[in-house]
Amino acid sequence: MGDWLVELGFEVWTASNSRQAFEAMNSEPIDIALIDVRLGNEDGFEVLNESKRRFPKTSVIMMTGYGTPDTGISALRAGAFDLLTKPLIDDELLMSIDRALSNHQVVEENKNLRSQLDNKFGLENIVGNDARMRRAFEIIDSVADTKTTILITGESGTGKSLLARAIHQRSTRKRGPFIEVACGALPENLLESELFGHVAGAFTGATGNKEGKFKLAEGGTLFLDEIGTASPALQVKLLRVLQEFEFEQVGGTKTFKADTRVVLATNEDLNAAVAEGRFRQDLYYRINIINLQLPSLCERVHDIPALADYFLQKVCRETGRSFDGFDSQAMTSLQNYRWPGNVRELQNIIERAVLLGKQSRIGTEDLPAQVTEGIAPKNAVSMSKGSQKLTLKEALEGPERQIILQTLRDNNWSRNATADQLGINRTTLYKKMRKLGLETPGFAYND
Repeated sequence: MGDWLVELGFEVWTASNSRQAFEAMNSEPIDIALIDVRLGNEDGFEVLNESKRRFPKTSVIMMTGYGTPDTGISALRAGAFDLLTKPLIDDELLMSIDRALSNHQVVEENKNLRSQLDNKFGLENIVGNDARMRRAFEIIDSVADTKTTILITGESGTGKSLLARAIHQRSTRKRGPFIEVACGALPENLLESELFGHVAGAFTGATGNKEGKFKLAEGGTLFLDEIGTASPALQVKLLRVLQEFEFEQVGGTKTFKADTRVVLATNEDLNAAVAEGRFRQDLYYRINIINLQLPSLCERVHDIPALADYFLQKVCRETGRSFDGFDSQAMTSLQNYRWPGNVRELQNIIERAVLLGKQSRIGTEDLPAQVTEGIAPKNAVSMSKGSQKLTLKEALEGPERQIILQTLRDNNWSRNATADQLGINRTTLYKKMRKLGLETPGFAYND
């Protein structure tokens, strides 16, 4: 058999006992081991067990001249890939080897894909040293492996979807599906069907049964974005599935169990929505057990250089272009800008700069006018926060923050000198810095 497989192009080691076999397997990575059930004084099943323990990546095909259904079941239960009966037929042997090699390749590809997912969506991939972000990471490490519902709040573009995926990748459910639903993108009747499924005839156009996202996310994580847009009727059903882990399809009577971890997100103030009667109070209490609040990008100003460099390197890899970073004026403009679109807007602007840049470094000429002028785009000057208009006090925080930030830079981050130049006392400056997101670890203060 060994000679015949060599003629077919395989690299083959032969052994007459387990000692010789394990010596070969120790010296070279073996893809497939063909093991006879009867090995003289040795039991082939014992060799199979030892092989699976010591060399788990090696697929084992067992062979026997005394095959019975019980033998086949025992071999497969012990971890064998296949059991062949003698006399061996050439085509059957080659087919079994081919299937084992294909399975080995699929396993390695899945392993590589999982590794890529870990790298792409793990917490380690979320750039920044902001204290509030680090606190969010600590909370995720504490609750990732529980079934606790998590609510992520923050402005649009702050990375709520990325954080939800990081929670999934951090949990034991990461081998299960991660399914995302944008609740605000679907009308009420379709959203209910999308989440819970429907039976044939439940409504006009429902020609067959459909499984909903709660069922499809079985054993994994379901991420419900823009949850603040859910209708009152849907909120009642969500409350039930989150409390009792049960639901029915639209138009159906059968009750399904929900083994799904739910992460929700919103850019709305749900407290205000509850006060206005737009969001159920009991549902709010149910989903607000763990609340991860993401700061806006203008509150993470010291993270902007690291984020900008991360996106620069990422876009350069994707486009094949090369840049040596940002010049000082460009970076100052990026840090002074208010970023109404948050991290998503920064990513888009860096991508634009890479595509349009002509020099070795990204300069102000590669950035949009609203960034270099230090103002938000005209369509963002509505001074709104979620569904609420900003107060005068909130609207004035932007210019105030920019003035304090620039004065701190001019004085090499000396708070004494900054307070003197601004004509305020040091305590007032401290309070304003904390309020405006400038009092964060990572700055080097020279007092």
